[in-house]
Amino acid sequence: MSRFAFFDLDGTLADRQSALSDALTCLSRSRALSPGAEKWLRIELADRATVNDFARLRDAFGLEASAADLWQEYVDFVSAAVTCRPEVLEGLARLRAAAWTIGIITNGAGDIQRAKLAATGLADLVDGVAVSGDLEIRKPDLRLFELAATRCGVNLADGGWMIGDNPAGDIGGGHQAGLGTIWLRGRPWPDDLPAAHHVVDDVTEAITILLNETWE
Repeated sequence: MSRFAFFDLDGTLADRQSALSDALTCLSRSRALSPGAEKWLRIELADRATVNDFARLRDAFGLEASAADLWQEYVDFVSAAVTCRPEVLEGLARLRAAAWTIGIITNGAGDIQRAKLAATGLADLVDGVAVSGDLEIRKPDLRLFELAATRCGVNLADGGWMIGDNPAGDIGGGHQAGLGTIWLRGRPWPDDLPAAHHVVDDVTEAITILLNETWE
């Protein structure tokens, strides 16, 4: 039976916060945004970003550029700035070599998330991707996990793993999908959420746990 593992993207495989900061610095310079407009973006885009945010920015600060143009420039800057550490890419390659099926389940707009996957090289190491923007739903919605399973050619009922840094979205969603869970600690853990099966400080540790599993 094929083994499978789903990974979160932002904060798990890739460093969103650093890429976000760099992209907004570049965008602010490119468009000569006021300090107030840049500060507004950093606050509003802290957790998520869509083209609608740039429509609101345009209205709030009277910008001439279209929301679509601003968004595309932001996507380009993010994809240029986003990184995935070599040891993470190597770990995923080792999983594939060990006959694991790998999927990514990520919240976000489809175009920007797929741009990150292409820019980091992650796109070449995964079998399927489910982005919340594909269905206009977000983790922990079970439908996103079902979409990932379909795109990876696996069955949730066979049992797999979900690895991520968000307690509710990744670990709570993984529990609902009947998956084993590995949490990258960092965010506060909700009192009412069942514990993850494993807790690690780095995604490479999670990959090691998977590689050390014995075949059933």
